[in-house]
Amino acid sequence: MIEALASAASQVFSPLGLIIMFLGSIIGTIVGALPGLTATMAVAVLVPITFGMSPELAMMLLLGIYCGAMNGGTISAVLVNVPGTPGAIMTGLDGYAMAQRGEGGKAIGIATVGSFVGGIFSNIVLIIAAPLLAMIALKFAAPEYFALAIFGLAGVAASTTKSPIKGIASVFLGLLISVIGLDPMTGVERFTFGNPEMQGGLDFVPVMIGVYGLGEVLMQIHESKYGYMVTQKIKGVLPTWQEIKSLKTIFLRSSVIGTAIGALPGEGATVAAFLAYTDARQNSKHPEKFGTGVIEGVASCETANNAVVGGSLIPTLTLGIPGSGTMAILMGAFMMHNIIPGPMLFKEKPELVYAIFMSLAINNLFMLIIGLAGARIFARMVSIPMNMLLPIIGVLCIIGSYATTNTYFSVLIMIVTGIIGYIMRIFAFPLVPMVLGVILGPLAEVSLRRSLLMSEGSMAIFFIRPGSLIILLFTGIYLCWPYIKKILIRPDEVKINS
Repeated sequence: MIEALASAASQVFSPLGLIIMFLGSIIGTIVGALPGLTATMAVAVLVPITFGMSPELAMMLLLGIYCGAMNGGTISAVLVNVPGTPGAIMTGLDGYAMAQRGEGGKAIGIATVGSFVGGIFSNIVLIIAAPLLAMIALKFAAPEYFALAIFGLAGVAASTTKSPIKGIASVFLGLLISVIGLDPMTGVERFTFGNPEMQGGLDFVPVMIGVYGLGEVLMQIHESKYGYMVTQKIKGVLPTWQEIKSLKTIFLRSSVIGTAIGALPGEGATVAAFLAYTDARQNSKHPEKFGTGVIEGVASCETANNAVVGGSLIPTLTLGIPGSGTMAILMGAFMMHNIIPGPMLFKEKPELVYAIFMSLAINNLFMLIIGLAGARIFARMVSIPMNMLLPIIGVLCIIGSYATTNTYFSVLIMIVTGIIGYIMRIFAFPLVPMVLGVILGPLAEVSLRRSLLMSEGSMAIFFIRPGSLIILLFTGIYLCWPYIKKILIRPDEVKINS
């Protein structure tokens, strides 16, 4: 353990490691400040540049981008009421109202401090909870892994869209992509159409670059978003100690909400921000002021959506179940470095786990410094025309997909999946279930077939083993909870004035 800690610290606190994390935070903040360019897209497009790095340095950079983007989305939400990232949707309710009063700098400062508090809180929870959960998961066998895969797929399909049918269809599309190639048990070709380049399956990196990168570019062109002009001067960014002290309860509650939501597969920053905002309003002495420009509204949203980062790492590292779309991309980065997230990661690569713990804290510190010191500069990013950025992103998509295998076939995969991602956006099909289907498909298939071999073809093995039974029961409760809640929670009695 001591050797693993020393190895991790030597990389995290090395000059190269600190520079990489600092650059990641800057890149993430810039991407987050640009309306429409999400953290997931940025991480997906930049994964290929980590190919020559060690896994530790790769995670430092990608986590820096993730943390920076989550905070950067505040800038456009506050200044022009157009969220830079989905997690900043609720921030605009009070942040934009503050900006209209000339308090845009204060809103950005409060949001940055809240993001830092939420990020550090979730990091502490991650350090405590992840090793404990990994110890339990080490006892899992094929039936438990199959049940976990079902939980991840079912939970994401049900919770990422208003239409469960669209979520299920998206999952099945991802599963269909995952079975392309040679059968892992028999070696029989499946859906290769005689193309030898497809025998190894579709490489995950070009797929995710296409879905999240090129698909977003095509969608931006479709919606003709070319940027927003910002004329407001940003001043008074650094919040006072009294303002921070008055928000301590909101910081704590929102951090708990964000961390808990992040740990649930399929839930994300948008849900966390909404719940935290609702909680802050319900517990406020002046709930009627929410939406008119109060710092409590901004602080609750931004604390929760950044706490999601550490929370979503808990199932990703310990169970191999991504807690969000961005975590699904990070799992792809792990796989690119021949590392499989899960409980064995804590035994086989403890230095990588400790490096992630340390770098997440450092990245949050850099995010705080960069967010407060560079708010005026990053605010100008909002006015950059998209017709200048989109071609650059398109070129990066081509270069990144080609660099993974040095073949034009990867570029073709990226283009095809980019068009699929664009069509899914047009018809409001969620992307996360599809990506998760690609990632968890092989795990679900191999675990199912090994379980059936263990039981000589009997499905009863999933119900006689306590671990798999508990996970499947939890999956059923999770899926049925919205309907159970309607039955258990009686509507308020309506008082009729006589």
